[in-house]
Amino acid sequence: MNKGNEMENNSDLRLAVLIDADNVPYSNIKGIMEEIALYGTPTFKRIYGDWTKPMLSGWKSVLLENAITPIQQYSYTTGKNSTDSAMIIDAMDILYSGKVDGFCLVSSDSDFTRLAIRLREAGMKVIGIGEKKTPAPFIAACDKFIYIEIIGEKTDDKKEASQNKAKKPRSSKSHGEPESDDRIPEDVIKLISATISDLADDSGWAFLGEVGSLIQKKRPDFDSRNYGFNKLTPLVKAIKQFEIDERDTGKPHIKHIYVRNKGA
Repeated sequence: MNKGNEMENNSDLRLAVLIDADNVPYSNIKGIMEEIALYGTPTFKRIYGDWTKPMLSGWKSVLLENAITPIQQYSYTTGKNSTDSAMIIDAMDILYSGKVDGFCLVSSDSDFTRLAIRLREAGMKVIGIGEKKTPAPFIAACDKFIYIEIIGEKTDDKKEASQNKAKKPRSSKSHGEPESDDRIPEDVIKLISATISDLADDSGWAFLGEVGSLIQKKRPDFDSRNYGFNKLTPLVKAIKQFEIDERDTGKPHIKHIYVRNKGA
């Protein structure tokens, strides 16, 4: 599966999924786990919090449905987040066990920035998942960062599509091609354009898969779904300043897509 702008998908990638219950909503956990499945197989699935607190009671049924192990961490001191410490210690234990290839840190808390950096230094793939309020340093410390809000939208779209199967197809608002490209910010267009230039051959063409990979390295939170597209290809096609060339590979229904800046 190719999302164009995401890190290379590898279904054999073993992932440790560590969730900060204090900083993510439980209502999106099903969508979050489905998203994680795109990148690999969760070997560890743990969630951290003080389960004696009434505010975390909503997690119970969700954890059972998704086979996530709750880790109890009492709040020993007011104002101190002991949950973060427990999650960080476990992450390092898992790292040294050698049983995983990457980590998925589900939190909107910047306290995990140093952990993400350390895991990447050890050669681990690090995927972050959190709300749009997540501080920029944590986002930048990950290989890939996904906003919970777009995962929630994807889940809602599946439900709506199922309910309206016999009805006229709905107009694309969330994930189809927008009516115009004006909802794509100028800074995103410039980012794509500059990346094409970085990778272009003598005639100005660049392989779109490589463009997506480099964009992801430049901006870990870049995701075509943020702008209403399921994949990078339709997003690029919606921007008038780019040319698209779909080249045959000799295999049925498989084409290599190249892109260049018009006038290059």
